[in-house]
Amino acid sequence: MLCLFDLDGTLIDSELGILACVKHALAKMQVPVPAHETLRGWIGPPLRPSFAPLLDHDPVRIEAAVEHYHQRFHTEGWREHTVYPGIEALVAGLLAAGHRLAVVTSKPHHHAAPILASLPFGDAFARLYGPDPRSAHSEKATMIAAALADFGARPGDTVMIGDRRFDIEGARANAVAGIGVLWGFGSREELEAAGAHAVAESPAQLAALLVA
Repeated sequence: MLCLFDLDGTLIDSELGILACVKHALAKMQVPVPAHETLRGWIGPPLRPSFAPLLDHDPVRIEAAVEHYHQRFHTEGWREHTVYPGIEALVAGLLAAGHRLAVVTSKPHHHAAPILASLPFGDAFARLYGPDPRSAHSEKATMIAAALADFGARPGDTVMIGDRRFDIEGARANAVAGIGVLWGFGSREELEAAGAHAVAESPAQLAALLVA
């Protein structure tokens, strides 16, 4: 089976780095920082739609905020993450079972690549898919389609694993099973409303779904 994994909120807890970069960008733009729970909802979706309401939907100001975010992420933010407990064992078990693994993330490829390379199990993933940093869209559906083509995989032999609705919606757009995970930044309600094939509460439960 081809197992496609989201990065933030699925393999790694990146809240610290992402929110620090968001706060940095808003401070540079002299915009008040929203409540913490509001900011947590920014983890997963593309940045531009999240910044837009705070910047009067001004394209120039939005791009400036995104650039401030990327500048800090490039120097500091990409290191500010931890691997979720149980993920390393999950990845090892999937490889041992003969599954093929790849990462499909909304994080720009040039930000995701050093993170994946730094993980102790990073080389388990044959490919990394991330959008162009200029994109205002999640592009999960497009990237999943690219993965199917690159691996020569059938949708019925593929699964997309992630913590937000964008992962599930991208999977459904390609007739791929989407499995939601609850240790990230989404909720069971969000994942089930998006049409998740199943929802896992822990990496061990996800392993049971994938290796069975």
